[in-house]
Amino acid sequence: MHTAAADLGEITKVTGSAATAALVDTGGDVELTVGHLVGIRGQESLVVGVVVHMEAEPPVGGAAGHRLVANIDFMGEVRDYDGERPYFQRGVSTYPTIGARLQRLRGEDIEIVHRVAGRETINVGRLRLDESLPAVIDFQELLCKHFAVLGTTGVGKSTTVALLLQEILAREADLRIFLIDPHNEYAECFGDNAHVVSPKNLKLPFWLFNFEEWVDVIFRRRPGVEEETELLQELIPVAKARFDAQARGKHHRLRRHDTAGFTADTPVPYLMSDLIALIDDEVGKLENRSVRMKYHRLINRIETLGNDSRYAFMFSSLYVQDVMAETLTDLFRLDLNDKPITVMNMAGIPAEVVDSVVSVLCRMAFEFGVWSDGAAPLLVACEEAHRYATADPRHGFGPTRKALSRIAKEGRKHGVYLGAITQRPADLDPAILSQCSTVMAMRLANERDKAIIRAAVPDAGAGLIDFLSSLGNREAVAFGEGVPLPTRIRFKDLPADRIPNSHARRRIEAAGGVFDRDVLDAVVGRWRDATTSSGRPRPGDAAAEAAEAAEAPKTSVDDLGAPNDGLGAPLLVRRSG
Repeated sequence: MHTAAADLGEITKVTGSAATAALVDTGGDVELTVGHLVGIRGQESLVVGVVVHMEAEPPVGGAAGHRLVANIDFMGEVRDYDGERPYFQRGVSTYPTIGARLQRLRGEDIEIVHRVAGRETINVGRLRLDESLPAVIDFQELLCKHFAVLGTTGVGKSTTVALLLQEILAREADLRIFLIDPHNEYAECFGDNAHVVSPKNLKLPFWLFNFEEWVDVIFRRRPGVEEETELLQELIPVAKARFDAQARGKHHRLRRHDTAGFTADTPVPYLMSDLIALIDDEVGKLENRSVRMKYHRLINRIETLGNDSRYAFMFSSLYVQDVMAETLTDLFRLDLNDKPITVMNMAGIPAEVVDSVVSVLCRMAFEFGVWSDGAAPLLVACEEAHRYATADPRHGFGPTRKALSRIAKEGRKHGVYLGAITQRPADLDPAILSQCSTVMAMRLANERDKAIIRAAVPDAGAGLIDFLSSLGNREAVAFGEGVPLPTRIRFKDLPADRIPNSHARRRIEAAGGVFDRDVLDAVVGRWRDATTSSGRPRPGDAAAEAAEAAEAPKTSVDDLGAPNDGLGAPLLVRRSG
């Protein structure tokens, strides 16, 4: 039997999704306001609603004082309210009648409404309605049906993401997480559980790029390169066939149309020297000088990339071998090795190829799920998702958007899940956001962003969108399949060593905000390190200088016995133009 709840007034109007109530006169002491949950008693249930609007109507017929009126959006109902096992369900099956009493929800009622019965949950904080009650999220619904964290800069979005991922890792021992970190702020959030990948230890051979991604790396979306791309599409399969034949100890001539069934997208190794030799051979067959010059410029572009230390993660003498299995294991933690999460530091990767690299990583994550039949469940958490999957198809890199969209639309069938994090929901591909079944919307002031969220929220919680502009830091309106009903929550605190932050900011804070020479040298060092392929010794460090000299690159010999330049490309005698 329930204890009596405070009587707030009576229902004067009912529609299919809302009601209006005239509040009782309490002598000016009104404890009800917008955002509060209220209950409306029925015969067998308690209809639950949220107050979305309040106003004082002028007196009617000479009555004294103003009449207070509240507008209430229906959220669901507590069935078997007076029974032994009451439970909450979304939607309303028995509508309240005119004159039904409006009452305040008690703590036990709120607990029933937010209970996730019979399911595994994660505790992310406290309910703002009653901070004595935990805010829990259905773990399986959150993970397996994708989620999104939205919020403007400075509202605690990164801390929220770190909290969610840490809670997910604590619940799911077999899950791998791949976190795309554009600002290098998550590296230390997960302690010993994280495998941090940066341009210095990233191994992403150029031959793992599909044709669209490889063309983007070479030409950077320049127009007017149709002849060069057509030539590459013909010759790359030939280079792959030649490498495959030589690897199996068979002689293989460089014939233009001999592809052995490979395509430009087949992820198998080939030598860049073979591709350059094939292009150079085509130059010798041409009489048109302008076309010859185009092909020469193509060769120069490829060689320039191979010799640029910023692209060392793509070009290395090690990559003339088939290291695809090792790359997949390292990136997606297939051997776990007590490090179930990969933090992919994107800062330092040349800006011109960031989109292509993200495309390769997301595409491989999805395709591994497909071809492994979901044997290794993987969550791809994408910070700044709007950068890689823009709402306007004319902007951004199409293959990157396609890779993320495939995870959003089909990934759950193959054990690949998506966590989309963005500060600009209006700039994110709406097809991706619509696939995120649980959304945590933090403070947003932009009307375009709020309109996107309003369109995604079910009617029962649309009124809560008006609160987005006034949410505090680390507060959110959570809605979707992972929570029983749209509700306002406050995320719990994280230990200081688990809060995302940048290295530069921590160093400056440690120096008291003063840019002395040591702090400035540290900043300059990080700046230069981001554009070199290996760690550089600091001036005056004799031991480091000696180590660098010992590790200086030397002319090497590849597996086929040919001397190369360290990039798997033997030196060529170039045909004259």
